[in-house]
Amino acid sequence: MKHIAFVIINLFITINCLWAQSAVTDTGHYTPTAQNLQARQQFQSDKYGMFIHWGLSSLLADGEWVMNNRNIKVVDYSRLLKAFSPVEFDAAQWVATAKNAGMKYIVFITRHHDGFSNWDTRYSDWKITNTPYGKDVLKMLSEECRKQGMKLGLYYSLLDWYRDDYPWETGRTGKGTGRTAKSNYASYLQFMKDQLTELLTNYGDIMCIWFDGHWDQTNPEGNTDRSSRIDWKYDEIYSLIHKLQPQCMIGNNHHLSPISGEDFQMFERDLPGENKSGLSFQKPSDAMPLETCETINGAWGYNITDRNYKSVKQVVQLLVGAAGRDANLLLNVGPMPTGLIQSEFVDTLAGAGKWLQQYGESIYGTRGGPLAPQAWGVSTRKGRQLFLHVFKAPEGNTILLPDAKLKIKQVKVLGTNTPVKFTKQKNGITISTEGITLNDIDTIIVIEQG
Repeated sequence: MKHIAFVIINLFITINCLWAQSAVTDTGHYTPTAQNLQARQQFQSDKYGMFIHWGLSSLLADGEWVMNNRNIKVVDYSRLLKAFSPVEFDAAQWVATAKNAGMKYIVFITRHHDGFSNWDTRYSDWKITNTPYGKDVLKMLSEECRKQGMKLGLYYSLLDWYRDDYPWETGRTGKGTGRTAKSNYASYLQFMKDQLTELLTNYGDIMCIWFDGHWDQTNPEGNTDRSSRIDWKYDEIYSLIHKLQPQCMIGNNHHLSPISGEDFQMFERDLPGENKSGLSFQKPSDAMPLETCETINGAWGYNITDRNYKSVKQVVQLLVGAAGRDANLLLNVGPMPTGLIQSEFVDTLAGAGKWLQQYGESIYGTRGGPLAPQAWGVSTRKGRQLFLHVFKAPEGNTILLPDAKLKIKQVKVLGTNTPVKFTKQKNGITISTEGITLNDIDTIIVIEQG
């Protein structure tokens, strides 16, 4: 009996060990490094970045999805290679535009869904150094970012409308590009690993890898079942990135809750907690940094007919709205095929930058404030300061802080130092906006704690 019991116990232990190993394989047990955690903190403090959608697709001036939307065959799309010559590309101008806007980092499209590589990769001939232009724009951009003190993140598409080995049969986009060869994900996975190794080896410190395209292998957003039709092998991809650059953060625009191995959560065209786009059904994480990505006009990539430009007011309120939800804003520009960022973008970004020069202390280095977003605006906090960002007059000209024990030294309007009346009550502290002339963009009330 003792022998049987011993065998049963050992069998039980073995089964549990196998189950534990299986659980690790399925869910992973990712522990961020100290460098990574520090990078997350800095990322949250930086608050504001520039997204740059640009590449071969810019030539057709119809957005970055033009190959898919117009069902352009690979054989026809390939002919664009010999026509792409961005003679006005100026890395210094790109970085200076971002700095002048008050942005702290840039995320650049290294490879979008059309598979075109914006650097001198060894693993594909479908790249910018095989165009008449012939130069490695990523190399120039990375060097200029280091020169001007700008952090650099890299967007990388997981899906591909160009390559045969991508699992296009089960994808829901790129169906009209004329591929007939059977896909091979093992080959495609190795290709991605090779390219990611290049990107994280040859271009200096990389702030983040910004993945996109997972949703190509799932049901549309809003469906109950959003499981992937392929195994992306994220454990292999993510561990490679963290091995090459431990501080490098990983984000994935899968429109789902974070997966093990990821370092920040993103929301496309939505502030965290909102779902105006129909893409953001996921709940904001309370354990990692958040980021909203949005366009400065209607399109991500250059679209010659898109004049739906955001105003300075819209950009500022979008940034403030993100900060009030404890998130960053990654604001996109789509440079022209020549490589020049058009003046409408540059002017608006500069206008928002001037606002940040005056009021940036209420954004940079802050975290979400004590109040959830309200009809009148949002709140941010930093140290012993609370900032109330008032977009419009609150109901009854009063704002209630529910913490009655809050010790207040003074309350004033940022920029003018106009005193603001406040009253302590049993249910909290009432801030009065009566008699305050509200700014058209954002009136910021600073609460100094004693």
